Amino acid sequence: MLNDNASNLKDHLKSLHANLEQTEHVDDELQELLRQLDGDIKALLDKGAEEELEEEGGPYGLAERTQEITARFAVEHPTLEPTLRELGRILQNMGI
Repeated sequence: MLNDNASNLKDHLKSLHANLEQTEHVDDELQELLRQLDGDIKALLDKGAEEELEEEGGPYGLAERTQEITARFAVEHPTLEPTLRELGRILQNMGI
């Protein structure tokens, strides 16, 4: 199950990065939030095993943080919102 989720996360991160490159302006605060989220998701993928994440508690609140960022992007950058929303859904399904 983790491999499917990891693959989905990777695909959506790539899509998000591609969409960000086409976006004219993203304010500094949102860019920093996205960098943090991206780093946390990559750390999650590097762990590689769902059992390890559950034992360690995993990165706290990734799904919730993604949803908060999504809400902010929905107003200013509606084209990025669907990809962020899907990232949040995947993380939530993983229990993170």
